[in-house]
Amino acid sequence: MIAIIGGGVCGLSIGWRLAQAGRAVTVLERGRAGAGASWAAAGMLAPQVEAEPSEEPLLALTQESRGLWADFAAEVEAASGISVGYRREGTLVVALDRDDVENLRHRYDYQTSLGLDLEWITGAEARRREPHLARGVGAAVFSALDHQVDNRLLCDALREAYLRAGGVLREHTAVLEILHGGGRVAGLRLADETLEAHTVIVAAGPWSRDIPGLPEALMPPVRPLKGQMLALQMARGAPLIDHVVWGPDIYLVPRGDGRLLIGATVEEMGFDEHITAGGMMELLRDAWAVLPGIYDLPVVETWVGFRPASRDDAPILGPTAMAGLIMATGHHRNGILLAPITARCVADCVLSGETPAAIRAFSLDRFIRREARSAWLPRP
Repeated sequence: MIAIIGGGVCGLSIGWRLAQAGRAVTVLERGRAGAGASWAAAGMLAPQVEAEPSEEPLLALTQESRGLWADFAAEVEAASGISVGYRREGTLVVALDRDDVENLRHRYDYQTSLGLDLEWITGAEARRREPHLARGVGAAVFSALDHQVDNRLLCDALREAYLRAGGVLREHTAVLEILHGGGRVAGLRLADETLEAHTVIVAAGPWSRDIPGLPEALMPPVRPLKGQMLALQMARGAPLIDHVVWGPDIYLVPRGDGRLLIGATVEEMGFDEHITAGGMMELLRDAWAVLPGIYDLPVVETWVGFRPASRDDAPILGPTAMAGLIMATGHHRNGILLAPITARCVADCVLSGETPAAIRAFSLDRFIRREARSAWLPRP
């Protein structure tokens, strides 16, 4: 039996692929499936505009996953009967003043040097495409290939697709310990039982490091990175924007139901769940500078999420030095974007016993010293 710890988008996607392949798989979720980092996200599929220096290997992975998204969305919808709100309008990144324009040009030059398909446009052209943008917008970059999905609908759809494929889902079930012996996993200890499993996949997001039973050397270096967000309600049928819009320190994501998501703060605050006045003030101030028309819109929701950030901001994927123990965590801001390739590659690790080339650079081994890796192994 295969046990997956964590019922977010990645855990459910992996479970779905394994269930489709006819494997016995159980997803265990400490709360409600899809209610953690996956629920709190914004659903942007934007590897191009988010590309940063020194992240070229990650860019290759995110671009490959982005290329899978249209078919993945259609397959999930067909398997579940639930729309995932996949939208293709593209993404605009806008600059508000001279310094912003210079910074945006520098970023654009770097991104296009990598061969990314981006378009530099004037402020006037940006306002033609989105008439409600601030008059002060001086320039913008348009990415036609950076799309979005409604992550909350996606969670619902993946849950249904997984169950229809024959997967077992155990919600509100805490894993008390990962059991192992002789250098391989043996199962999981739960509150009232022991669950035998020949494969355990850790997909618990920012909680992945805290699962008892992992040898210290195999604890993934993942921490929670707090993000506060809010949603405003636009008039149905008359949204202020249609594209995803990025401004300095802010992004705005329109949803099909008229909601406008605004995010997100980046805070090293552990698992602090408080909504703060300062966080809301910064989000609203920066959003208003880009889109003044939000001033009279009602606030309909505020929330906090915890990005699962690794030490190098890249995911931790694939087998570990313990036989049967596989990682699928540390996705940081890219969990939704990387779901299709994570599911495909991690499922391949289980089904074929081989690690796909796409994820070999993202194994846990990159963080582990050789001597620490062997310290827990049984002696011959």
